[in-house]
Amino acid sequence: MKYMLLLRYPDGAGPQEGTPDFDAEMATWGALNQELKESGTVITAAGLQPETAATTVRTRDGETVLTDGPFAETKELLFSFYVVDVPDLDAATALAARLPNAAYGSVEVRPLAFIEQG
Repeated sequence: MKYMLLLRYPDGAGPQEGTPDFDAEMATWGALNQELKESGTVITAAGLQPETAATTVRTRDGETVLTDGPFAETKELLFSFYVVDVPDLDAATALAARLPNAAYGSVEVRPLAFIEQG
């Protein structure tokens, strides 16, 4: 089964860049990413630019409206995602629990829906 893991954290939470805690967390991310790559679990993963770089697109009454920033206001910032291929939801949630930001933010685990094309 394929799942998307959406990584979020409250603004200002987690270790601050330039601190030993930050360096330790980056080492944890690096080791985990290498493990997931070598095991073939990760299909794709990427960090996201901050919300200030986002553009929201809506179409209303035949007009396209562009808005700077995210559509919804939230207390948690979406900063990264993984698409993983694991046996089941239990494996996906176990992996999500290993991600460092789960300790101070959240990881939403969502199964991917596949629609036949053509």
